[in-house]
This record gives sequence, structure tokens and C-alpha cells, in this order.
Amino acid sequence: MSKLTMFMMATCPYCNKALAWMDELAASDARYGGLEIEKIDETLRPEIADQYDYYYVPTFYLGGKKLHEGAASPEIIKRVFEAALEG
Repeated sequence: MSKLTMFMMATCPYCNKALAWMDELAASDARYGGLEIEKIDETLRPEIADQYDYYYVPTFYLGGKKLHEGAASPEIIKRVFEAALEG
């Protein structure tokens, strides 16, 4: 299991939906609840965000590999979580 890094913005409606879906998945499956997820608000920590290559939030990285960028869906979040479990 590898750590996920999520770049987001507190004011982003797509990020807030993704966070809600993440909470729902974690509540529905203990494996997902145990994932280590570092959430980085790019407006509060631009020095970290600037080190990564992305334009849209939410964006998920597993290690140095980008898994998803932009508006998400519950299915996309589940795929990201599954990749983290396998990694």
C-alpha cells in the first residue's frame, strides 16, 4: 500500500465532491479507510504544488505517478484507491 497525494483547493466544488466520495468509500470499505492520503491545498502550500505537473484539481498522485487530474466521479475515486492498495 502506497501513500496517495491529493492536490486540491478548499473553494473548489469538484474537490469537495471528491472529498465526500472519498469519505463514503472509506466508510463502506475498511481497506479504503486505512489508506494514507496527504491532502495538499495548493493555495496554502504553493511551494509543494509547484513541484508537480498538473493544471486542474483534484489531482491524485501515487508516488511520482499522476493517477487522475480534474473533475472526478465515485468510480474514478475508487480506481485511485484501488491503485493505492496495489501499490
